[in-house]
This record gives sequence, C-alpha cells and structure tokens, in this order.
Amino acid sequence: MATKRAAMRLAIKIVSHLPDQGLVALSYVAEKLTYGKPAKTVIKQFRELIKINHPSIGLVRRILNDTQPQIRKKLVDNLIINGFLLNQEKKLAATAVGEAVPTTILISPTMRCNLNCVGCYAGNYNKADDLTFFVFDRIIREAKDMGVSFFTLLGGEPLFYPHLFDILEKHQDVFFQCYTNGTLIDGAMADKISAVGNVLPILSIEGHEKETDERRGAGVHEKVLKAMDILKSRKIPFGFSVAVTNKNAELISSDEFIDDMIKRGAYLGWFFLYMPVGKGPDLSLMPTPAQRRMLVDRVAHIRETKPLFIVDFWNDAPFVGGCIAGKEYVHITSKGDVEPCIFTHFAVDNIKDKSLKEVMNSDFFRDLRRRQPYNENLYMPCMWIDNPEVSREVIAQFHAYPTHEGADDVLVKEELKAGVDAYAAKIKEIYDPLWEKMSQPKK
Repeated sequence: MATKRAAMRLAIKIVSHLPDQGLVALSYVAEKLTYGKPAKTVIKQFRELIKINHPSIGLVRRILNDTQPQIRKKLVDNLIINGFLLNQEKKLAATAVGEAVPTTILISPTMRCNLNCVGCYAGNYNKADDLTFFVFDRIIREAKDMGVSFFTLLGGEPLFYPHLFDILEKHQDVFFQCYTNGTLIDGAMADKISAVGNVLPILSIEGHEKETDERRGAGVHEKVLKAMDILKSRKIPFGFSVAVTNKNAELISSDEFIDDMIKRGAYLGWFFLYMPVGKGPDLSLMPTPAQRRMLVDRVAHIRETKPLFIVDFWNDAPFVGGCIAGKEYVHITSKGDVEPCIFTHFAVDNIKDKSLKEVMNSDFFRDLRRRQPYNENLYMPCMWIDNPEVSREVIAQFHAYPTHEGADDVLVKEELKAGVDAYAAKIKEIYDPLWEKMSQPKK
C-alpha cells in the first residue's frame, strides 16, 4: 500500500509539467494501481477527456498550478489517493459480504446560524444542540476504519461550531468539504482554513445581488463575494452552491454567472433543487419541471465549455444509478439522528446509541438500498418529489421518526401531498421521452 501511495503521489506531482501525451501515459499507470471497476472507469474516462483536450483538463491544471502546495497535497493524498483510489479495496471487501460503505458522510455539527434564509431545509431544527467533540470525533474514526476519507460538513453554519478546527487538525488524513454561507470568512478565518489544508469551502450564493439578498438577507451577496476574493488571494480552492428555485434557474446556469464564478476563483459548483421541506415548505419556490429539464442541457453545455466541475444533484442521478441516499452517503444531524439524505428529515437510529457500521447496515437502510433505483427512469431519482409514494411507504413501514417539528408536513398535509403528486406527474411527462432517448442503443 505504501509503495502504491508513493507511486501515485509522484505521478500526480509531475502531471502539471507534462504535455497531454504524458498525462495519457500516466493514466495507464494509475489504472493499474487502483482497485475496482468504478475507479478504473473514472480513470479511463479521464484519459478520453485528455485525448480530446476537454475543458475539464484545464480545471485539473488550475488545481495543480494555482492552489497552495499544502492544500494541493491534501487534495491529492486524502481525497484522490486515499478516497477514490486506495480505499476502494476496503469498500469492495465490505460489499462482498453485504455491507455498505458510503463514499462520504454528511455531518451537521451545529444548527446554529447567523442567517435566516427563506425556505432553508434546516430552518426548523433545534439550533441549541451541537454534536459534542467526542461524538463528532468517533464518527470520523469509525468512518475511516470502514474506508471513508471524504466528509461533508453542513448546518446551520459549520463555521459556528466551536470544535471545527480541532476536528480538522486531528484528522489530517481525510478531506472535508464545508458548506458555508460565507459571511464569517475574513482574513483570519481564511488563514485558519489555509493552515489545516484539508477543507474545501463551498459558499452559498443564489445568483446576483437581488437573488441572493432576497433569500439570504440584505448585504449577504456582497459579503460572499468578499469571501471569494479573500480565498482566491490566498490560493485557497473553493466552490459555490446554489439552491435552485423558479426565480433563479435560468440565471445561475447562464454563461454570465458561471464565467463570473470561475473568474472569482471557484473550482466547482453544486446545484440543489429547492425542496419543500424544512421551515414553511413552499411548493411555489420549486423550479418548474420545465426549468429542471432545461438544466440538463445547460449543465451539459457548462461541462463541455468551462474549466469548472459542476454537479446537478438531481439531473446527475443517471451517472450514479439513481438515488444513492443511505448507500453512498448518509446525513448525521447535530442531535445525532442518522438520516438517509439531507432532505429526508426522518431517522430510525441515532449515532449516539449505535456504531456507524450498525446504522449503515440497519434494516431501514438495507431496505432503501434494495428499493433503489426507485424508478427505471433514472432522471427521476427522488423518493420525495419524483416518487413520493416511496417515501410515504418507507417512513410508515419502519416507523421512522421526524427529526424536527414539521418534518412530516409533506406526508400529512393534503395540500402539500397533492402538490407533490402533481409535480411528480409533470416530471414524468417531461422526462420519460428524454430517458427513452437516452436508453436507446447507440448505433
């Protein structure tokens, strides 16, 4: 293992100085050193992108040339070598005996936040509860033993959590991405992020000033842009996250917005559909089915033309086989409740009572994995807004409890249920032709 790690580290170190032909040659070496079909497939796909001079190769070179050395080393060692290559051996071994090892663990160590965003999924959580350092630390230690080396931090506002940098410093052998509203990132905070080197900030933004401040509060957009400037000036890689609504869907997927994010220093972007869960669920904020379909084409365009890694959480489901909640990731709340997904505010277990391995292999999560994908049309992955009958059945079957007051509104309020059913029907009408086209054998 140590020999393979050293070989991979050396190969990646010299990548930035190689022409594309050299990158192709190194991809064959990396392929031989990795375990499992998924990792080898990714490397093969990367090789094909090099051959056609795809813009994503520009992103790789940006990371290798324009980021701080200590952060770049953590990205390479912890995320790429450990997470996506060497840890595949542990994952394959667990899978062989019927156990699940997630790719990432989502953790909300605190629900405290300095903002009060419209429609936030976290709005009704009890913000007085934080995970203790002991529990947080145990989660990561158990996950590492299972073969997990990538963690996602959410909230609330994770930068409010008093033990955050203690955790980051203690676990220097894994990598974190941290979703933040960005308003707490000043020079001192950026220096702390730079010093630990193993965390990637993901800043929330809803478009331009009008869209961002309308949802997040006056002056927030300006603070987020300032945070981006600070991070870029220190060569700290970061990303952005958008809650896609029917008010901003076209804007945030436009060339203008994407180009501005790249110019400001972003390396990746996440698109999450607004979900009618959390504080005051509002179906009228959801992007329309037509807007959701529009994003399929716009994201494809971004990937083909921009040096940016972009993820469309719903429309990318075909690439991973549909919903992967409870399989490739779980969410642990500040109270310790283990939810299948950040948008599924129900649980049957609490991490304070059981090990991570026990929770991952509970009857609840096993049943979710058995049911997946919930729809043969993989563009319809979600058990809440695409296949709502699944969420209603599963929650009832396993007597899952709501993790905050009002979480079950979408299950019990007839107006919400009827609205979600109508949305799902329209999604099916629009996406079935696309899936049929996608599923046809290539000539």
